[in-house]
Amino acid sequence: MPIAKPFAALLLATSALALSAGSESNAQEADRFANVEIKAEVLADGVAVLFGAGGNIGVSYGPDGTVLIDDQFAPLTIKIQAAVKDLGAGPVKYLINTHWHGDHTGGNENLGQSGVLIMAHDHVRDRLVKGNDSTPPAAPEALPVITYHDGIKLHLNGDEVRVKHMKHAHTDGDSIIFWKKANVLHMGDLFFHKVTLPFVDLTSGGNARGVLAAAEQALTMVDDETRIIPGHGPIATRADLIAYRDMLKSVIGAVEKAQGEGKSLQQVQAMKPAAQWDVNPDAFIKGDAFVEAVYKSLQKPAHAEEHPH
Repeated sequence: MPIAKPFAALLLATSALALSAGSESNAQEADRFANVEIKAEVLADGVAVLFGAGGNIGVSYGPDGTVLIDDQFAPLTIKIQAAVKDLGAGPVKYLINTHWHGDHTGGNENLGQSGVLIMAHDHVRDRLVKGNDSTPPAAPEALPVITYHDGIKLHLNGDEVRVKHMKHAHTDGDSIIFWKKANVLHMGDLFFHKVTLPFVDLTSGGNARGVLAAAEQALTMVDDETRIIPGHGPIATRADLIAYRDMLKSVIGAVEKAQGEGKSLQQVQAMKPAAQWDVNPDAFIKGDAFVEAVYKSLQKPAHAEEHPH
């Protein structure tokens, strides 16, 4: 499977949440990605996935133009465009960001400058505009031009593409994208498949409860034939997503029970409630980090206010 180093990029991305943080020259940034190979896997007629460095990219292509779901890092844009062309697709016309993190939006500026129409949840634009301590505000060309609160539907290339917002999950601006006819679902970082335990970005409005709710909602949309694109890792099935949902329920349930008994974070971590899934020594998020994110998520109100915009 073309996932040899899918998470090396996330390690880079989330430590700085983008390589545009200004600490390195453009030449050094490009150097990091010089050997990255973009590999394509066709999932259905006119729908494919691209694996490279950073979040997995969905591609819809046909007579109405090419749609990208996420765009990895800026130095990879030319390679991504070449991979799109190799699929027999036309130039990218539309882009949807599943959330704001740099390993999913790093190519926005390049694509925006080339005339691509960028779409994302309201909060994605908000966070790109503002930046944070490790990520500078995005250039105007990198910003979504069309934003939505609950979702949007695109009628392109003979299919209905349903984009749905999932509240306070990996971040506060996550979207999942479902191709109705092709029966393909892109979950962004609401689903980390086989490569790591989940990353819940509490500083971006994320909450472990929302990750579980998103998995539950996604399961109502898929069947045994659905091809599921995770944010990181290989293509998955409904059974894989069920296993992921069950893991989330188990860990969240154990932490909630222990928290209710008055146990501290350190005491809960010592219980190792995520141990059976903490099996990858190279995982970006290990058991203790995930348990900490769950513990802190459960300390927040169940229905936190939407991030203002």
